[in-house]
Amino acid sequence: MASLPTANTEITQFFQHWLETFAGYVREVDYASARPLFHPDVLAFGTHNDVIPGLDQWITTQWDNVWPKTSDFRFIIDQASVLASSDGTIATVVVPWTSTGYHPDGSAFPRPGRATMVFSRHCDGWLCVHSHMSLNRGVPQTSHANRPVKAW
Repeated sequence: MASLPTANTEITQFFQHWLETFAGYVREVDYASARPLFHPDVLAFGTHNDVIPGLDQWITTQWDNVWPKTSDFRFIIDQASVLASSDGTIATVVVPWTSTGYHPDGSAFPRPGRATMVFSRHCDGWLCVHSHMSLNRGVPQTSHANRPVKAW
């Protein structure tokens, strides 16, 4: 059986940087800066909806229900797997992440999860066309922080 189509070093490093960049926008609750990383018609799965068609709907139904209500979001970069098509037009990133959630009384709890993201190469770079981020089993789905949105 053939091995998985592991991305080359250049593509892997690009996506490691992409993950760090996106995680920073999540921590800052900066939707405006994160928006250009995604195709406008991205298809996403998330905690609050099954299939979310399009970036605008994803921001209002998922990002806005999670990013301001959590903190400390980070991908675990050294556990990321990056796969790429042989022609270099499609890539998939599989990576765990961590964050902090908050109970109604303000006490913090660990909020780990995992993500799968599919990217398509466009003339000006890579855009995420599908994202599925989910919490690990047993992690409370609701978090109660109330951080401000930096930019829509």
